[in-house]
Amino acid sequence: MTTLDQAKVDLIDLLIRHQVLKFGEFELKSGRLSPYFFNLGALDTGSALAQLGDAYARLIQQSGLAAQLLFGPAYKGIPIATAAAVALAGHGLDLGVAYNRKEKKDHGEGGQLVGADVAGRSVVLVDDVLTAGTAMREAVGLVEAAQGKIAGVIIALDRQEIVASPENDKQDKGTTAVQALAAELGGAPVLSILSLQDVMGYLEQPVTSAGLGPKTRTAMAEYQAQYCLL
Repeated sequence: MTTLDQAKVDLIDLLIRHQVLKFGEFELKSGRLSPYFFNLGALDTGSALAQLGDAYARLIQQSGLAAQLLFGPAYKGIPIATAAAVALAGHGLDLGVAYNRKEKKDHGEGGQLVGADVAGRSVVLVDDVLTAGTAMREAVGLVEAAQGKIAGVIIALDRQEIVASPENDKQDKGTTAVQALAAELGGAPVLSILSLQDVMGYLEQPVTSAGLGPKTRTAMAEYQAQYCLL
């Protein structure tokens, strides 16, 4: 049985309670049918966002990333960056916060970036989960074009899933979305608060997983074996 630290158990409890982490049958953008779905946008209370911000803040501090600014890709990354920055400020670390608009503004202050100036600063990007990684790559491009330096990326959940393609749907082939992005960033780490393996460990716990049942655990294990790097 996998042993999880209490902080991870508490966070997964929160995510399930707020329907961020749901179990059933869901079609992903890749076309795969997944037995679970993760949508951090479902967090909709101040207390829930505060707990989430604390989780990001802890990982930022533990990782030793040289962060001067948090960047949240539109749209889900925006409240994440804000919540994490507020949590870090409570620990004496006051970072800048910035995000992008989906479309460039051609009136008022103009531009596509909002918030603190990223030029010349060490930037940590924060988001919920990497699937194809399209939004994150766009954010990296925007930060670099504005002369910011990518210090790292932090996401809430690493699905540990092999990048979808006809030839990569086997456990022993391909790379995960997280690994692919890390390779492109050339040394800047891509870190996650939780992994699919943590969720599997949670489902093994008889108390925390009460009500989910063996059918859920079996479906998750089968999906993990088929599509994920263990």
